[in-house]
Amino acid sequence: MRTKNTRVRTRLLGVLTIVCAAAMAMGSLAIVTPSPSVAQAPLDDDVWPGIRKELYAARPIAEDDGTLTLEAPVRADDAAVVPITMRVPASMAAQAKALTLVIEKNPMPVAATFTYGPAAGNGERMISTRVRIDMYSNVRAILETTDGKLHMVTKFVKAAGGCSAPALKDQEQALAELGKMKLRLHSQDQSPIVQEAQVMIRHPNYSGMQMNQLTGLYIPAKYVEAMEVKRGDEVVFTMSGGISLSENPNIRFTYAPGGDNEIVVTAKDTDGSVFTARHTPKGS
Repeated sequence: MRTKNTRVRTRLLGVLTIVCAAAMAMGSLAIVTPSPSVAQAPLDDDVWPGIRKELYAARPIAEDDGTLTLEAPVRADDAAVVPITMRVPASMAAQAKALTLVIEKNPMPVAATFTYGPAAGNGERMISTRVRIDMYSNVRAILETTDGKLHMVTKFVKAAGGCSAPALKDQEQALAELGKMKLRLHSQDQSPIVQEAQVMIRHPNYSGMQMNQLTGLYIPAKYVEAMEVKRGDEVVFTMSGGISLSENPNIRFTYAPGGDNEIVVTAKDTDGSVFTARHTPKGS
């Protein structure tokens, strides 16, 4: 289930190790009292040209053309759990092929790529999730359309230390709850064109940069790397994810209603563990 973006993430992880180490060193100070010098230091290196080349080569990218929107806080309350929402308007839905979320200064900049299927529908397409941000960074959403064109919108988010922030639970407890999933359907009668659902997965999504508080050793990376969401037999979207998704991944999304409105979510982590959840609306 590994994709080109997965390979790109791995290469960029090595390239940005030095940047990441600097972020870890100043992370706790930046979260509490970010001074102007600390805030500006990470911005001196423009990593976007390298990321752009790895992902899209020399393909042109249209910026801020109204094709999609990105919602993100200017300053995050918690760098390990930063809410992000991406929207593609109904006018572009039929042309939307894939949506990629990039956090420039993270050690694995590609947070996730969502590739749409037929059950995504022709209404507004919304995907909302929570991410880690390791230092003050541009966050970019890039839409690829079926004709091969690229469209992008960018937000600057002030946050630091998210990738190395301690896990909420100790390893034993986190692994005991591993893979538990909740799937909720929201506002089922909201529209005949678009409906919403939300999937929540109990998973520590270890970044490889977090320290075991008992042993003092770094916890090996272990995260949800793939997800498939289906409505009946049709795909809503598939996701390729990385360490930038927050602990206990939480994704809210829209989809088109159909004759079989059962939603099935299948997720896989980097250890090969597979988790599944389904929701069948009452009366179906």
